Amino acid sequence: MTKLERKSDLSTFDKGPVPRYVAVKQFIRSRIESGEWPAHHRIPSENEIVADLGVSRMTANRALRELASEGAITRVQGVGSFVAAHKGSTALLEVRNIADEIRARGHRHGSRINLMQEEQATPEIGHALGLPSAARVFHSVIVHLEDDVPIQIEDRFVNPAICPNYLGQDFESTTPNAYLTLVAPITRTEQIVEAVLPKPWECKLLAIGRNEPCLMIRRRTWSETANVTVARLVYPGTRYRLEGVSQ
Repeated sequence: MTKLERKSDLSTFDKGPVPRYVAVKQFIRSRIESGEWPAHHRIPSENEIVADLGVSRMTANRALRELASEGAITRVQGVGSFVAAHKGSTALLEVRNIADEIRARGHRHGSRINLMQEEQATPEIGHALGLPSAARVFHSVIVHLEDDVPIQIEDRFVNPAICPNYLGQDFESTTPNAYLTLVAPITRTEQIVEAVLPKPWECKLLAIGRNEPCLMIRRRTWSETANVTVARLVYPGTRYRLEGVSQ
């Protein structure tokens, strides 16, 4: 369905005390709540709303912007707006494979390899991995997708002495988590969670705006006494949540 125009619906925008942007939101919510527009259904664009409902661009933009902030829809820059599925979640107190989490929800996991290389560690990364100054490390940046929507940037540094074959892996068919768990089972984890604004390059990879808040996990893992990896995981706040349960 790409046209909004229905005579019975259009009349609601011309009568009553409800502001027009509220009426547009109610119109869209009614289709979502009735099931007419299911999860991942494409929402009409600002141009379509303006043309079909006879409202201003400012009204259409405000309605879509507020629906996105309320979690009813997801806006992907350069692609469009879609009915939001229930927010995905990741376990805060565990180190889990994001591909398994996505498949458990009945969705499709995908990945885009943005960077795979060997490089000289910065002092900060070298210290975090327990390596000497100017040591060589493996660096990967991978974007994980759920049903083609980017939901996580995995920016990871790996200790080559522990995982010498890391750069040779096909991380479009598996994940770093699955591989590292196999070759260097985790015995200790350190995690720090922060709310951050994305960097420009992260906005591009996640297809989000500069002002969209993100969840970030800084994670270090060990196998026995060796520090294996340090990772920075960034999630768009409107598409993901962290959950933790203590026993």
